[in-house]
Amino acid sequence: MTAKRTFDVLGGLALLVLLSPLVAAVAASVALSATPPGHGVLRRRTVAGLDGRPFTMLTFRTRSPLAALPLLLHVVAGRMSLVGPCPLAPSHRECAGEGRRRLSVRPGLTGPWQISGRSDLPWEERELLDLHYVDHHWLGMDLRILARTLPAVRRRRAARFA
Repeated sequence: MTAKRTFDVLGGLALLVLLSPLVAAVAASVALSATPPGHGVLRRRTVAGLDGRPFTMLTFRTRSPLAALPLLLHVVAGRMSLVGPCPLAPSHRECAGEGRRRLSVRPGLTGPWQISGRSDLPWEERELLDLHYVDHHWLGMDLRILARTLPAVRRRRAARFA
């Protein structure tokens, strides 16, 4: 097991334990506000994992950063990493040609795209950030990205309410 994978497993498990009350509260909230009733708590989306192997990514049915909490299960299971390229559908154009390099690492819960403006970035710049990460990632870079993720999420949330 590599240092990155060890960090993912230990970090993912620690976050799952620490955030389990929040995970339960979000799940209950989504279940109680489901429209139509019984629609389900989780949203399923097929994405390309390591080496292009597709898997079903689970997120909560909510439009908040809390929707990503179930992704920690994918991190612990080895389908995702705490830090990596943005998860994309297997049929996405970035999963072919030059962009296929992105499939040499696991998709991430966060990554350079998350801390650099995410939806505000042009698609080409997000692609370049992902490919730069694939070519140059190391555990120190992952730690810097993780340290900058929560402030980046807070800034975007604050900007929406301003």
